[in-house]
Amino acid sequence: MVRILPMASSTLNLASLRPSLSSTLKCSAKFGASVTPCNPNRRLALFHLGCGLGEFCLCSEAVKCAVNGRTVIGLEHLFNGVRISISERCNSVIPQAQLFGVRASKFLRTEKNSIEAGSTGNAAQASTSVNHENILEWAKKDKRRMLHVVYRVGDLDRTIKFYTECLGMKLLRKRDIPEERYTNAFLGYGPEDSHFVVELTYNYGVDKYDIGTGFGHFGIAVEDVAKTVDLIKAKGGKVTREPGPVKGGNTVIAFIEDPDGYKFELLERGLTPEPLCQVMLRVGDLDRSISFYEKAFGMELLRKRDNPEYKYTIAMMGYGPEDKNAVLELTYNYGVTEYTKGNAYAQIAIGTDDVYKTAEAIKLYGGKITREPGPLPGINTKITACLDPDGWKAVWHSSYFLGLVLQP
Repeated sequence: MVRILPMASSTLNLASLRPSLSSTLKCSAKFGASVTPCNPNRRLALFHLGCGLGEFCLCSEAVKCAVNGRTVIGLEHLFNGVRISISERCNSVIPQAQLFGVRASKFLRTEKNSIEAGSTGNAAQASTSVNHENILEWAKKDKRRMLHVVYRVGDLDRTIKFYTECLGMKLLRKRDIPEERYTNAFLGYGPEDSHFVVELTYNYGVDKYDIGTGFGHFGIAVEDVAKTVDLIKAKGGKVTREPGPVKGGNTVIAFIEDPDGYKFELLERGLTPEPLCQVMLRVGDLDRSISFYEKAFGMELLRKRDNPEYKYTIAMMGYGPEDKNAVLELTYNYGVTEYTKGNAYAQIAIGTDDVYKTAEAIKLYGGKITREPGPLPGINTKITACLDPDGWKAVWHSSYFLGLVLQP
């Protein structure tokens, strides 16, 4: 029997299916599968092809493949009397031969219903050339969303109280990890699966952090800035800029600080599905950053505004309109090319269909991978982490995977 199920995990353990299959393969490709009857008296040969995706193939002697070094097409697979036909076009091929100790240029073959591997020893993973245009197109079509922003605080209960009472957020969940000496709290204006939220981290015994000069602020959309400021003042909050029009514009804004010194910009807007709407970071070369976030992150340049009177330029980058989605506000201050990062602000998290291909795109366009793509130990999530050209960190989470659950 074959069941095709959407799964949170992209790790498929075939060892439990038959004694002859002891390899664990990783899958995150999207594909279409058709099922037709076939000869059941054959065993599976395993062959793994990758293009930054980590695809897998379940192959029999009936496999028909065409590989020209860049394209894999028409793979037909056998399992328990069922032929599974999978069509998958890739832009490049990375043989994962180390899984089987075979030379990447040779296919596995079957003889007398057993598996033999043509091999001359362990082969390192082959290098790949990736088509820039196709990677860019894929990044734009990938189902991406800003998930949460992570930063450190010195008193978790105090911060939770401020965010819930003064900013109107809800405590979504809280988890303590005593063996690693930290506690997390997630807060926001709606469920994590549909809203951008904050992830607060408290490290045992650390009550103060350096925010640095590079981090700017978070943005919160409110219907009435003046009333919100009055409420925050009444609760003992610190207002650093009274309500009024933004410099060079008409939007009414105000600035406040939370107990740890993080700044929040209050923006007067109508009702919005995403009140936690901005993360502002300062960059040293705005055009370079715009190009990177467009190509490597697949974001759209929503708007760009130069303010020569105040000697700065901003660019709003995101995955949808500002009034409905959280966005990055990149700020360039004339003549300033470097900033200090401090140790308070950590990263943003972004959802993606495929962390492997995301990592390839980031490498292609000048980003630095700080954690190679793969599953987190013990949980059903795959991640990769990177730095942008200015050193700002992002962690990518697989938003969903399609897995095959095969049973005899």
